[in-house]
Amino acid sequence: MLLGKTPEEIQEVVDKLGLPKFTGKQLVDWIYNKRVAAFDDMTNLSKKSRELLAEQYEVGLYAPLKEQTSSDGTKKYLFPAGDLRIETAYIPDRDRATLCISTQVGCQMDCLFCATGKQGFEKNLTAAQIVNQVLSLPEFDTLTNIVFMGMGEPLNNYDALMRSLDILTQEWALGWSPTRITVSTCGVIPNLKRFLTESKCNLAISMHSPFHDERLKMMPIEKNYPIREVIHLVKQHDWHGQRRLSFEYIVFKDLNDTKDHIKEICRLLGSLRCRVNLIRYHAVPGIPLKSPSNDTMTWFRDALNDKGIIATIRASRGQDIDAACGLLSTKQS
Repeated sequence: MLLGKTPEEIQEVVDKLGLPKFTGKQLVDWIYNKRVAAFDDMTNLSKKSRELLAEQYEVGLYAPLKEQTSSDGTKKYLFPAGDLRIETAYIPDRDRATLCISTQVGCQMDCLFCATGKQGFEKNLTAAQIVNQVLSLPEFDTLTNIVFMGMGEPLNNYDALMRSLDILTQEWALGWSPTRITVSTCGVIPNLKRFLTESKCNLAISMHSPFHDERLKMMPIEKNYPIREVIHLVKQHDWHGQRRLSFEYIVFKDLNDTKDHIKEICRLLGSLRCRVNLIRYHAVPGIPLKSPSNDTMTWFRDALNDKGIIATIRASRGQDIDAACGLLSTKQS
C-alpha cells in the first residue's frame, strides 16, 4: 500500500520496480494532492508502469462504505479498516467544517460514559487508514479543521498518529497548518510528553472530573495517569503561541456539576492558558448517567468564566445518527 508512505519510501518502491525516477514524484502528487484511488487513473504514468504497480501494490484510498446524514447536517461515514469498520463524523457549522476521525477500532480506555469503549479494543489503525478518512471524504474540499476525537485513544497508537500528522501537515502532502488539527487524549503521560515536543498540533485533554476518586470511577486511566499529573505536565509547556490547549468536560446531571467542581477545576488549572469545552451528556443505552438541564450548562459555563477560566458550551451535533462525542461505534445499524 502506497498511502501512508513518505516521498522517500515511495521512491524506494519506484526504484525497486525499476520505474523511471520521476515516477516517485508523480505518485506522491496523484495520491496526496489529486487523491486518486486507482493506478489506471494516473494518466501521466506509462501503461507499463501502471500495470506493474497494480500487480504488486494498492494505492490505499478507499471510499466510505456507508453514509448517514443527521437533520442538522452532520454526516457519519463508515470506512473500511481491513475486515473491520471505523466511523468518521463530518460536522459542518456555518463557515467551518470539522472532521472527527478515528485512530483505533474500539478503545482500551473503557470510560464509563463512552459507547466505543464498551466494544473493547480490536486493533490500531495504520497511518494509511487514519489519513484515508480525510483524503477519501466526499466533502474534503470544504474541510477547515480536523479533530482526532473519534474511536480510540490517539496516544495509544502514537507512531501511526504522528505519521498521519506529518502527512496532513507536510508541504508534499496536504500542507495544513498544525493549528487546524486537534488531538484529544485521556492523558497517556509518556506519549503526551513526546507529543508536546514532537508536534505543533493543538491538544485537548479529557478531564470530566477534577477529583481523583470520581474521575477514577468514570475513567480507569486515572489510576495510572491522574489528571493532576497530566495538568502538571502541560503546565511545563509554553502555550503563548498559536497552539491551543483545551480541556473536554462532559457534564453529567448530579455528578460533576456542582460548586465544588467549579472550585477544584479553577484550582487545578490556575493561570494556565487554556479553554474548557463543556459538553452536555446525552444518554447512551445501558449507561446509568443522566443529561443535565440547559440551565445547569449555562450556570456551569458562567461560573467558570466569572472565575477567569474561559469556558464554552459545545453544541450537540448528530444526535439522531449517534455521531456525537462518545457515540462513535462499529455498529452498522
